[in-house]
Amino acid sequence: MIPISVLDLSPIAVGSNAGQALHNSLDLARHVERLGYNRLWLAEHHNMPGIASAATAVALAHVASGTSTIRLGAGGIMLPNHAPLMVAEAFGTLAALHPGRIDLGVGRAPGTDQITAQALRRNLNAEIDAFPRDVIELMNYFKPASPDQRVQAVPGAGLAVPVWILGSSLFGAQLAAMLGLPFAFASHFAAADLEGAIAIYRGRFEPSEYLDKPHVMLGMNVVAADTDEEAHFLQSSRLQAFVSLRTGRPGLIQPPVENYEETLDAIGRATLQHMNHASVVGSPATVKAGIEAFIERTGADEIIATNMIFDHEKTKRSYEILAEQLIAAPAQVSVS
Repeated sequence: MIPISVLDLSPIAVGSNAGQALHNSLDLARHVERLGYNRLWLAEHHNMPGIASAATAVALAHVASGTSTIRLGAGGIMLPNHAPLMVAEAFGTLAALHPGRIDLGVGRAPGTDQITAQALRRNLNAEIDAFPRDVIELMNYFKPASPDQRVQAVPGAGLAVPVWILGSSLFGAQLAAMLGLPFAFASHFAAADLEGAIAIYRGRFEPSEYLDKPHVMLGMNVVAADTDEEAHFLQSSRLQAFVSLRTGRPGLIQPPVENYEETLDAIGRATLQHMNHASVVGSPATVKAGIEAFIERTGADEIIATNMIFDHEKTKRSYEILAEQLIAAPAQVSVS
């Protein structure tokens, strides 16, 4: 079986707060570390009341300090929001404190709406197509500094932090292939270009000093419970969050409700339809069969599972069921 990893959004549920969400992220990381998951990533999102991982490097420092073996990283840092040098320094610091455990996934989206993007970047005139240049600059900061190098990342220089390209379209696949980097596709919320992106990445991949052959990790929504009925009930919190986001009303993670999809109009149901291409919801047997079928269909080298369950203990139980079905024994598989 291929490696299975976790994407955690540090969800803030109704009745809770950001501090508790971040404590839950550490608790989840310890839990999945014991279960043998390969890595846990946190994602950068801004101005979203239900997500606590906006300051992603800070949140990772919190999680890293309480774990010991699992790889940790960003899935991802939205590079247009940051100067490459500052990203290199932040992740260089993490790598200096936790050698061999830190990944850096980068994407070219702002991770928020346009008004918040303006608050983050101050200058919206910067070209989004500057992303490839910024990625190369960022990677160079992780190489050993040359004697005449006037600007270097401290910490960062010489630490060789693995950089991943994140994408939800064909652009990221092309860039990852050209640079010879591992590629993570956000199929858990944007599966429309999944097959095309995989084909481009594998077909155009150029071996590099970082990677000798393609490595593609695919996002999946996975909600596992003891029965199919319970799992579908639990996943209604994620569905509510997605519909709220897509309709411009992001909020806290809501409690699950029975038969949520039946309450939606045609627009709401259409909003959720494309998410089902990379989702599996159900009992242990249902989840095992669904993920194995997805791997067979896509040829994924790694799966990164995510969910947004209201109850933290139910979240842990979901990942426990997934591990029981698809993780043979605790072991990390590094891509560096």
